[in-house]
Amino acid sequence: MLTYLLCGGVVFPGLFYSFRKVLKHTLTHWSDADVVLVSERLVSAIHASLATAAGVTIVTSCRDVMTDSHWLVNGFVVFGAPYMAHDLFAMYLSHYHTQRVRGHSHSDHSLQTVKAFLFRDWMLVLHHLTLLVIFLPITLFFRRGLGDFFIGCLFTAEFSTPFVSVGKILIQLGLDDTRLHRINGIIVLVSFFTCRILVFPFMYWMYGRQFGIPLHKVAFHLPLHCNVGNLVILAPQIYWFTLLLRKAQRLYLRQRRGTGDGSKTD
Repeated sequence: MLTYLLCGGVVFPGLFYSFRKVLKHTLTHWSDADVVLVSERLVSAIHASLATAAGVTIVTSCRDVMTDSHWLVNGFVVFGAPYMAHDLFAMYLSHYHTQRVRGHSHSDHSLQTVKAFLFRDWMLVLHHLTLLVIFLPITLFFRRGLGDFFIGCLFTAEFSTPFVSVGKILIQLGLDDTRLHRINGIIVLVSFFTCRILVFPFMYWMYGRQFGIPLHKVAFHLPLHCNVGNLVILAPQIYWFTLLLRKAQRLYLRQRRGTGDGSKTD
């Protein structure tokens, strides 16, 4: 396990550092805020792609949803732990440089800057800390080797993340009014809803199918802590999905107004 931890500790910070160097020397007109944001999103997309691949491998390998095991579960959790810690730092760094560009921050890091970051992105910070402090120990020490299938399902929830990252990078490149951005936005909504929300009834359905329990009765056959844990993970996904829907609606209305103005001009 130490090997996986060391690999993760080298790979993700190393990728972030490399992307920053390449982008800074390639796109010299970009600010530090632009470089850090895109670098962070690229590393996030790579981690999410690896997590999705690991999740699909685990899910397709486990026939018994409770007792079948796969080495990738513990291996990838340990490998991905440094990413979660590093991503917190990368998000803070992105916030810091963005505030400097806007003239809201001094040249040095300060407690005020940290507080502003925590206040603005508290849910993402809480999400990362929950995965590190709660999800990781439960996966490694308290499951008694059960439920690898469900951990694999949760890994596949990262499938939407690369598309979210691509959307932010397209905005950074000034391509937010292009067809590519609109298509990517549709993929984000569909993949997020499928892999981060529908995955939960899917897991309940698979459990019920194995033990001959109707879907609507599965929750009553599970321990309370399992249902509570799923709700804790599901709640922020629903919140983020509503934010995505609102953003999509704003973009649609803006483009519709733009089309209408254009038709009047013509």
